[in-house]
Amino acid sequence: MKYSQAKQGRVFVIRLEDGDIIHKELEGFCKEKGIKAAAVTIVGGADKKSELIVGPEKGRSATINPMKHILDNVYEVSGTGTIFPDEKGEPLLHMHIACGRHTKTITGCVRNGVRVWHIMEVILFELVDSSGVRCFNSEIGFSLLIP
Repeated sequence: MKYSQAKQGRVFVIRLEDGDIIHKELEGFCKEKGIKAAAVTIVGGADKKSELIVGPEKGRSATINPMKHILDNVYEVSGTGTIFPDEKGEPLLHMHIACGRHTKTITGCVRNGVRVWHIMEVILFELVDSSGVRCFNSEIGFSLLIP
């Protein structure tokens, strides 16, 4: 385990609107407000044709191939995530959401583009005095949080 300590800064209540792409809107908001790190929670609706990353194809393997899932309809959403800067200082969202419709639930990462259906409500808790950064790890093929 690796860790660092941070303090809570500002708290933002955000409403994403119909057609917004979650990660693009939240990363853009962070750039605009000068937010380097945050904890995020979200509820609302995801539109059909939104794309989730739903796990590695073969679990533990030398090459990690992410599986993708495209929503076939509108789904209810509940999720949580974090925002930390990448090596260039750009805010990068890592968020997983559970998408439910009737008796079916799909869980995955929003990175490939989840589109808002009407609204999503977001509470963003800014983290200040954080040393956390996301660094690309070529061995596994994605960015890791370095606290």
